[in-house]
Amino acid sequence: MNIIVTGGAGFIGSNFIFYMLKKYPDYRIVCLDSLTYAGNLSTLAPVMDNPNFRFVKEDITNREGVYKLFEEEHPDVIVNFAAESHVDRSIENPQIFLNTNIIGTSVLMDACRKYGIKRFHQVSTDEVYGDLPIDRPDLFFTEDTPIHTSSPYSSSKASADLLVMAYHRTYGLPVSISRCSNNYGPYQFPEKLIPLMIKNALNDQPLPVYGKGLNVRDWLYVEDHCRAIDLIIHNGRQGEVYNVGGHNEMKNIDIVKLICRELGKSESLITYVADRKGHDQRYAIDPAKIHHELGWLPETRFADGIRMTIQWYLDNRKWWEDIISGDYQNYYEKMYANRIADGSRQA
Repeated sequence: MNIIVTGGAGFIGSNFIFYMLKKYPDYRIVCLDSLTYAGNLSTLAPVMDNPNFRFVKEDITNREGVYKLFEEEHPDVIVNFAAESHVDRSIENPQIFLNTNIIGTSVLMDACRKYGIKRFHQVSTDEVYGDLPIDRPDLFFTEDTPIHTSSPYSSSKASADLLVMAYHRTYGLPVSISRCSNNYGPYQFPEKLIPLMIKNALNDQPLPVYGKGLNVRDWLYVEDHCRAIDLIIHNGRQGEVYNVGGHNEMKNIDIVKLICRELGKSESLITYVADRKGHDQRYAIDPAKIHHELGWLPETRFADGIRMTIQWYLDNRKWWEDIISGDYQNYYEKMYANRIADGSRQA
């Protein structure tokens, strides 16, 4: 099978590539990524020399470049991770989120229509459902929960989801969508909550917490998410949405305090800051559908996953220190400067 993974130099996409190459060594995986600020090619260093892997530097909004890749690779499956995903950035600059998350998705699906594929899979988010009240722990997001977005980011993802389903109904494009809860694990860009707190705590810097830190998130270990997508693209029904949740609800402040304990740092580092505009209160996913249809359940308890994640950041300080310094953005040039031009390996 030949799979194009867009956004594969990012957090979840790179973990998915590692997972798939390990599980299916005979599959060909092509990573298409424009290497924006959150795309880190050095993350993919362990697989760059794998003969069944190819990296292509391209933006999913570039129709000519996307079509050229489809002509070269004749993919069977597209898994679209490519997205601007940071809520705070979307509040400051919505336009880039609309371009990448909506227009980019449409370009990919047009390529799928033109060249033919077995499955287009859209990786979405539980944030398209809005939020749930903190005082109603009995309520969960299901696939039938109405879309009710809170930020330019979630609105752009919801728009893309609606477009995906429209392409399925109008053109018969074989599609599926997964909506996941908050992911955590190795290689997460250090602007997100867990790696940011780990990084700051290790450097004895303030730990900024929005409001009182009472917002609740459902945390999913990234490898569990990768397993879910694997099942969906192989066995999931076309035209269906699958919610993927971790059954690990935690208040933000409790996660920050847990990280302090694990690293032996004082909670006095915690600094409460003005709350985010339109900050969602609680996310919680009911993954019953994917469990009943595909047999998926999260395998990683949060207590285990967070320790593994903290240990990874301790063992890989250079990875995130390069990001902080900006050196990671030069990795593409370093990686290819001395390579012989080879159309099968070069971007």
